[in-house]
Amino acid sequence: MASMQQAAPQPSREDFAALLEQSFADADVQEGTVVDGTVVAIEKDMAVIDVGLKVEGRVPLKEFGVRGRDGELKPGDRVEVYLERVENALGEAMLSREKARREESWVRLEESFEKNDTVQGTIFNQVKGGFTVDLDGAVAFLPRSQVDVRPVKDVGPLMQTPQPFRILKMDKRRGNIVVSRRSVLEDTLAEQRSELVAKLKEGQVVDGVVKNITEYGAFVDLGGIDGLLHVTDMAWRRVNHPSEILAIGETVKVQIIRINPETFRISLGMKQLEADPWEGIEVKYPVNAKFTGRVTNITDYGAFVELEPGIEGLIHVSEMSWTKKNVHPGKIVSTSQEVEVMVLEVDPQKRRISLGLKQAMGNPWEEFADNHPVGTLVEGEVKNKTEFGLFLGLDNDVDGMVHLSDLSWDRQGEEAMEEYKKGEMVKAVVLEVDVDKERISLGIKQVEGDPFAEAVEGIRKGAIVTGEIVEVKDSGIEVKIADTEMTAFIRRAELARDRSEQRPERFAAGEKVDARVTNIDKKARRIALSIKALEIAEEKEAVAQYGSTDSGASLGDILGAALKKRNAEEKN
Repeated sequence: MASMQQAAPQPSREDFAALLEQSFADADVQEGTVVDGTVVAIEKDMAVIDVGLKVEGRVPLKEFGVRGRDGELKPGDRVEVYLERVENALGEAMLSREKARREESWVRLEESFEKNDTVQGTIFNQVKGGFTVDLDGAVAFLPRSQVDVRPVKDVGPLMQTPQPFRILKMDKRRGNIVVSRRSVLEDTLAEQRSELVAKLKEGQVVDGVVKNITEYGAFVDLGGIDGLLHVTDMAWRRVNHPSEILAIGETVKVQIIRINPETFRISLGMKQLEADPWEGIEVKYPVNAKFTGRVTNITDYGAFVELEPGIEGLIHVSEMSWTKKNVHPGKIVSTSQEVEVMVLEVDPQKRRISLGLKQAMGNPWEEFADNHPVGTLVEGEVKNKTEFGLFLGLDNDVDGMVHLSDLSWDRQGEEAMEEYKKGEMVKAVVLEVDVDKERISLGIKQVEGDPFAEAVEGIRKGAIVTGEIVEVKDSGIEVKIADTEMTAFIRRAELARDRSEQRPERFAAGEKVDARVTNIDKKARRIALSIKALEIAEEKEAVAQYGSTDSGASLGDILGAALKKRNAEEKN
């Protein structure tokens, strides 16, 4: 009977695969998840782990960290591993303890990120732009700017040390995590600052330790919170750099000037603990008084002079020198130089004192005017030639100007200018000194005297002079006055009383004529002569002497008698 029974059919490959899949489904194990497993054996540096499948997997001992390295992992231990594949080419399950830890970390980190909680991590490597941090299996990036609240030169002490971090950004798809240590420190500092600031008040005097020094001031530690001591609040005097009066680590007494409750910024002052030197400044430094000070700073617009510690005045560039115009102050004074200055103005409200350097030295224009009255003969070097005259260098660096019209008596200014050269010493006469306008007028032609004034010294208006005809022109005649080098021109209308006789051709060069002086213009250097005026004057004189023409005598008889009388006087 048994032989007659039909043999049971053998399962095919497809049936075996289906049964295997069914067994996997029954075990509720999925690829790409973290599963529980049991260590069944330790083989060299590998752990054999059963995760409830028909096959087992192997995981390197180093992935178990300290337990794997120190031999603490033993058969029978329960562990969590990451199932990458159910079966590989060797017929084993592909398991990873490292990825399991990473998956667990991501879940915890995402919860912390959503709650904005801090997480523990360890800086273990330096990369471009920052550092890598181990967050219990997950690797995060720490930018260099997020390491500390202030730039850190040496990160060595922070490496391999567990520390709190805050997650700034997470991207699981790309596997990116960005963390910050600075954010945690700022929160801690904010809490500490809030507690410390609550204990401080504006105007309070406290002790502090100089923590850092910069160009603009110093940071002072007030016992857990820093305050800024600005360079302008260190002393009443000018402080070029804080290192002049402070050193790192030095204990100083400061006053709290301002507290910003929002930013927790504290402004400190040292000079406020000393008396204000500007009190009663107008009495200490009255206007027009002279004092000696030290040049502390030089700028394009002037120089600052320290009169006493905390009190500085400004010498504006316009008050530096009487004679040096448009010159940089650095070419007149130098830093640390002791100078005598005069107080020009005091403004206590603006804390400003205007000083004058040139006023303390005396006005050279006033000194020149006192020592060189008008008419004084001086000598100077030709400094410059311009279109309107010469400039001569005189005593005390002052210049005098010789106008073109004062170069020569008988030549045009442009022509006379050609004979002078720069550097030549020239004598001149002081014509005018204007102290307010800082102007000295000189004359070169006045050195030898005015030949015109000498020539007309004995001649008066109305006098009769004799002249020799030098030239006959259609408009009149030019005559040379006897006993002088002067010439005068008699216009055609002044040649005779009668119009018919007013003809220049009646005269010839070399002849002598008598004429009456009608005008002497010293400014224009001209003498006006008239024969006509002489004839009219003689006629009036004859009429006055011999009577009027109404007596029956003709004008010719009167003039004839007058001529005879004059000829007789000339012979005598």
